[in-house]
Amino acid sequence: MIADITPQQLAEKLQGPNPPLVIDVREPYEYAYGRIEGAQLEPLGQIVVWARTLNPEAEMVLYCHVGERSAMATAYLQNLGFKRVLNLAGGIDAWAALVDPNVPRY
Repeated sequence: MIADITPQQLAEKLQGPNPPLVIDVREPYEYAYGRIEGAQLEPLGQIVVWARTLNPEAEMVLYCHVGERSAMATAYLQNLGFKRVLNLAGGIDAWAALVDPNVPRY
């Protein structure tokens, strides 16, 4: 089962002493338009490559535009044995609406 995190919960975690790794699974042009500060871009289409570079024990949050692509990526990583991976509910759209209005919505 995919575990979600709300934008507000992620904002709190990012202010804490051990923030999670935040991964944007959108395309580069989407990332260039707006992103969560500190997120690293790892497009979904290349997940087979970049998943091998991650620590399966690390806490991470994946996001996309509205949460569908990142949910697929979260499921993929869980199937590889990642135990602390979460999907950002509502994606960057919800983040922009609820946490950071400076991130453009599209």
